[in-house]
Amino acid sequence: MISRNAVLRVARPTDNLDEIATMYCDGLGFEVIGCFSDHQGFDGVLVGHPQHHYHLEFTHHHGSVAGCAPTQDNLLVFYIAEEKQWVEQCEAMLQAGFTGVPSFNPYWDENGRTFEDVDGYRVVLASREWLL
Repeated sequence: MISRNAVLRVARPTDNLDEIATMYCDGLGFEVIGCFSDHQGFDGVLVGHPQHHYHLEFTHHHGSVAGCAPTQDNLLVFYIAEEKQWVEQCEAMLQAGFTGVPSFNPYWDENGRTFEDVDGYRVVLASREWLL
């Protein structure tokens, strides 16, 4: 069993490293918590909250093309129970350059709002508490 103190890193490639890092910092209130340059041909930026046990890593491999998301159902989902905070966060996503899109899975349109980044990856802001 993985320890409760384990840290989750979700990593994915991008052709738009600086733009993606800025979008996620501005849209989700993250901050850059690390970065690297030309590490065995890779550049990368880690964003998140220093006190949280999860963060996102965006990488770019020199000479490679990452392309766009493979499907419209590649999602990061954040649950925001307080309506005022949810509305403010949705506005922040739009201001950061995310595009509001209909969800591939209609469940998310009924329970939140879906946003797409410049690479076609999607973030759902669910307007409810997370429940098992």
